Amino acid sequence: MTTGETAPDRTIWTLTGKDALSFLQGLVSNDLRPLEAAPGIVWCALLSPQGKYLADFFVVRQGDGPLLIDIATTLAADTLRRLTLYRLRADVQIAPCPLCVVRGLGTPPTGALPDPRHPALGWRAWSATPGAANEIDWDRVRVAHVIPESGIELIPDDSYILEAGFERLHGVDFRKGCYVGQEVTARMKHKTDLRKGLVKVAIEGRAPVGTEILSDGKPAGVLFTQSGGSAIAYLRLDRAGGLLTAGSATLKFDPVPGQ
Repeated sequence: MTTGETAPDRTIWTLTGKDALSFLQGLVSNDLRPLEAAPGIVWCALLSPQGKYLADFFVVRQGDGPLLIDIATTLAADTLRRLTLYRLRADVQIAPCPLCVVRGLGTPPTGALPDPRHPALGWRAWSATPGAANEIDWDRVRVAHVIPESGIELIPDDSYILEAGFERLHGVDFRKGCYVGQEVTARMKHKTDLRKGLVKVAIEGRAPVGTEILSDGKPAGVLFTQSGGSAIAYLRLDRAGGLLTAGSATLKFDPVPGQ
């Protein structure tokens, strides 16, 4: 599919000013410096000082144009408010951008960039012309590869990005230097073993997103997106081997490669 589909739930901003890239570099979880010299796309998160997830977004440079931020519309207003508070005297201007987010699988059109999280997510483009209606089952793709979604598996003021798979999905850089929440994230990486996180489970039956998962009757996690007999779950790994239930559904831990 070369025309791609419109992603209707995304907001785009332009960032201009001589401090635009360095401003973001000091705030987000990933290294944006490759965008200084070449077109590209970086997925990253904005964290609280306590290391909790606040928002995730793509930072994009097309050709020699300005930086773009591609963010879930549900997170846009709060994120813009936070960025404005952090801006202080930096030479940065943030403005709405009229482009549409278009995404697809298969051969990418001119100007598209590969989704940096996982090859199965195909490509993204930013166009004045909307794409086609949505036909691709993106939930099935996300579940198959345990790729969290803003506002579903990624919960502001609650999620930790390492538990959400940001390292595996190229959303965090441990060599870039300081950013907000960096100390907590680095401590989780280097000084602790993750005991909880997002995983794939096989599921028989269905249950609403947010249903508590029990392991042999004990609290073990939360059920999230479901598709094609599988689901994403936030799970205590020490209880992953028990009899897992979520409401009337039964679950079985089914880790993806790299987990």
